[in-house]
Amino acid sequence: MPEGDTVYQAARRLHSALAGKVLTRSDLRVPKFATADLTGRAVLDVTPRGKHLLTRIEGGLTLHSHLRMDGSWKVYAPGQRWSGGPAHQIRAILGTADRTAVGYRLPVLELLRTADEHRAVGHLGPDLLGPDWDPDQARENLLRDPARPLGEALLDQRNLAGIGNVYKSELCFLLRATPWLPVGDLPAEHLAQLPALAKKLLETNRDRPARNTTGRREQRLFVYGRAPRPCLRCGTPVRVADQGDGSRERPTYWCPACQPGPTPAPGAHARRPGRPRTTN
Repeated sequence: MPEGDTVYQAARRLHSALAGKVLTRSDLRVPKFATADLTGRAVLDVTPRGKHLLTRIEGGLTLHSHLRMDGSWKVYAPGQRWSGGPAHQIRAILGTADRTAVGYRLPVLELLRTADEHRAVGHLGPDLLGPDWDPDQARENLLRDPARPLGEALLDQRNLAGIGNVYKSELCFLLRATPWLPVGDLPAEHLAQLPALAKKLLETNRDRPARNTTGRREQRLFVYGRAPRPCLRCGTPVRVADQGDGSRERPTYWCPACQPGPTPAPGAHARRPGRPRTTN
């Protein structure tokens, strides 16, 4: 599921395939930009910003995309069969002489002036995998609303950019706090280590094909997707419940023994254990 590390990997693949090459094919399948023709222009770079992708193109243009829940960019060689989904799910095609990048199920796709990129990503907090990373600013952003539940605050990209639902649950477990604990109630020592721990999780996984927060080969995640299996630390069954983030309810996993703090009332927002939903 697309979080900061996944988007970083997508940007790297696209940059390797397109940067420095002239587009020989351009097809943006969204009504507002369907007539835009980028052929003949060179791709300058592909840069991740939090969970956003910025494909910068010669002539001062940027193609902005966001994967959200199940979007993806696939890169194909000439003659290779496209396998990212049915044709009606394709939203963008960018082709060069030797590679074709195909964007599937992209919920956000817009062409804008590079000088106006701030319209798309200017609201984001410090990027955990970006050159603008500022742990002090991220901590300050999180504390602006001390009563806000920790899980919601971590998902808010205005605070720090790159954390999704998986890392939210895993980070709360490592901080030994429930996702419903108000940010302001997080012990000072845990608050102090939060930015560095979040950055370490994403940096460790940005080059891995399979996300891993435990360091174990067979059990890659501490709590996410593990309800009602036993906690890897104490053996207590992991629980799952929905938690809002201001836009939708998201499945949230925690260990009731290892993570002290407030939890949903019994039966409230409860979810039946099973395959977790994907998140943006």
